[in-house]
Amino acid sequence: MTSTDPRIPAAANSPDEAAHSAGQPTGQPTAPSGRVSAAQAMRGAAAQLAELLGTTPDSVSALRPAQDGWTADVEVVELERVPDTMTVMATYRVTLDLQGQLLGYERVRRYARGQLDRGR
Repeated sequence: MTSTDPRIPAAANSPDEAAHSAGQPTGQPTAPSGRVSAAQAMRGAAAQLAELLGTTPDSVSALRPAQDGWTADVEVVELERVPDTMTVMATYRVTLDLQGQLLGYERVRRYARGQLDRGR
């Protein structure tokens, strides 16, 4: 049943919409352990970081399960340059809880898009 109260935002009318507006991953139930799937964690890390930074992430380059959730490395365009290989990128490490909620993030690396890792 949906609310007709004008003070309640439309996003709270369905469970998926309410979860999305609260930054929660939607569309798939959590595993029996209560942990969201790897795919949900990847989407959640990118979406929640995008909301905080105000920019669309380029990709999720790493995802690791942790005892209390997930850790993801998300690649973000920080500064567009011409040529594109000189665009400044950043890697953000995002920490999620078991339900896929963002607990924290930090920028761990900045680099030019065309830069290759050497000796890593």
